Amino acid sequence: MTDTTEPPLRVGIVPVTPLEQNCSLVWCTKTMKGALVDPGGDLDKLKAAVAKVGVTIEKLLVTHGHLDHCGQTGILAKELGVPIEGPHEEDRFWIEKLDDDGKRWGMHAESFEPDRWLKDGDTVTVGEQELQVLHCPGHTPGHVVFYYPLGHLAIVGDVLFAGSIGRTDFPRGNHQQLIDSITQKLWPLGNDVTFIPGHGPTSTFGRERQVNGFVSDYLLS
Repeated sequence: MTDTTEPPLRVGIVPVTPLEQNCSLVWCTKTMKGALVDPGGDLDKLKAAVAKVGVTIEKLLVTHGHLDHCGQTGILAKELGVPIEGPHEEDRFWIEKLDDDGKRWGMHAESFEPDRWLKDGDTVTVGEQELQVLHCPGHTPGHVVFYYPLGHLAIVGDVLFAGSIGRTDFPRGNHQQLIDSITQKLWPLGNDVTFIPGHGPTSTFGRERQVNGFVSDYLLS
């Protein structure tokens, strides 16, 4: 007999911007209230996805301050009348220069002030569900990860990818910090955790510990 029980939290991925950044639509199936994580652009595409699912967006969540992840977050927040939570305040300098970065990359972007900066150990709610906040610097100093323990799911932005890790050659990037964030913050969550990266396909922490050419257990042992 097939179990047709609706999970408490569901997630859909909508790639946006020319950089194909994975914006995640997460929603509480009981209340049908949801959040967009890293709505960096293509707002019409995002709003169409939200309407198709029938979700009411109650907030926008941001993993870090790079253009493709949050360039149009402030615009969408004003349109929808909802708050922005995240990232960590160490990424303020990135968000403050979104206007300039947008012009540089030929993308419309606007700086904004989050309604709530997040810290390690904070929680954010989506409907009746709760996500844990992990501060994972390295790619950017204020990068955060959203972890949903009940579903063994993490939305990791540009910290970790299937087969790769985030770049650290941007201002205030730090390679060792990034490795520490992955091995000390993410790996302890468990090998069975599925993660949604900022770009590309999903994977699991267990698989990356086996095959990732940057942070596999074999490489780091």
